[in-house]
Amino acid sequence: MSLQYSCELALPHWLESFVDDWSDPLETTEQRMFLAVSLSAENVLQGTGGPFGAIVVEAETGRLISVGVNLVTTVELSIAHAEMVAISLAQSAINNWNLGHKTDVQLVTSCEPCAMCFGAVPWSGVSSLVWGANKEDAEAAGFDEGDKPVNWVHSLENRGIRTHSDVLREEAAAVLKKYAKKGGAVYHPGQL
Repeated sequence: MSLQYSCELALPHWLESFVDDWSDPLETTEQRMFLAVSLSAENVLQGTGGPFGAIVVEAETGRLISVGVNLVTTVELSIAHAEMVAISLAQSAINNWNLGHKTDVQLVTSCEPCAMCFGAVPWSGVSSLVWGANKEDAEAAGFDEGDKPVNWVHSLENRGIRTHSDVLREEAAAVLKKYAKKGGAVYHPGQL
């Protein structure tokens, strides 16, 4: 028996031109989060996935390395969260599994990482993590964020990964609320 499987994370058709047309600087944490939240909102508007967006940038310069949006329902892969997509594409772009092998790299995500994405952060090599909406905001929209250690932020910081929460939280949470109000697909095993 020969097992030959593959999977592909095909980005939405609108994403490349959206990023190419982005002219705002990515110098500050707020500017970076604005792009992540804008990606989440556009993903909802275009109907290409869930209300989550993420970017990976060089921490010091703000140079954009990759972007990600939630593709769970589009590509039918439970691992296709915005953070996982952004991390995977960044690793592919630099041709190294360790994003921090040459420079400090920051993951900016429109929502606090779920249990899966939290687990991926230390293994990715990012040096800092920034998020907008929090677990309560995502769960209020119906998402199951999974179980993380109570001291998950402390555990990242103990590994040398700096964290910054609640950046543009209202704007990020508004995307989640709008998605829930429109009846967007809320996907987790308890909601089959």
